Amino acid sequence: MIPIRDNVPVRRTPIVNWLLIAANTWVFYRELAEGPGLERFIWRYGLVPLRYAKPGLLAKAGLVGYLTPFFSSMFLHGGWMHIISNMWVLYIFGDNIEDRLGHLRYLFFYIACGLAAAFAQLWFSWGSPVPTLGASGAIAGVMGAFFILYPFARVATLIPIFIFFRVVEIPAAVFLALWLWSQVYSASLTLSGAGSLGGVAWWAHIGGFLSGVVLLAFFVGPARRSR
Repeated sequence: MIPIRDNVPVRRTPIVNWLLIAANTWVFYRELAEGPGLERFIWRYGLVPLRYAKPGLLAKAGLVGYLTPFFSSMFLHGGWMHIISNMWVLYIFGDNIEDRLGHLRYLFFYIACGLAAAFAQLWFSWGSPVPTLGASGAIAGVMGAFFILYPFARVATLIPIFIFFRVVEIPAAVFLALWLWSQVYSASLTLSGAGSLGGVAWWAHIGGFLSGVVLLAFFVGPARRSR
């Protein structure tokens, strides 16, 4: 299922959301400019669980090297489809959450969800040499907030039916619940041994979504909640 748009109008210009999309895009082009040095760049700025599991690597990285990846990994992406799909979902859902929270609160909310997602992925992939990259954990938090604030909104969704495609309007609660279920199902395969991570940070998605649901109460005031 590919979301096309939602039917929730916004009252303020989503400046922070646009800046986040611009920042992610700039960092991606910075990755492309690395050329042969990209692997070293990803190792340095991506969240690599192995670095935290081995005291020797952690000591070598230092305090800055220890903390930086939790933030920088949120802006790294593994390819064109990775960044395009992430930025598209952020574009659709992010403006509504920024409209409800306000610019500054939205920025801190986004970062907090991204950090929670990073910790979730780190916990469940402890010792893995595979870097965790992408804004999807933070974006999942935005989706979690949308699930709480706009459950009855309609999301125009592109659904493949065999070789055809059809656009169907789905209640936001249904769309997001199905998305979360798909992440939980995929993540459960990694625990049972029936599947692998497949390069996707399933636990970051789950952790980000749940953190968005929980943290929303701390970022939205009573007046904004009742709008």
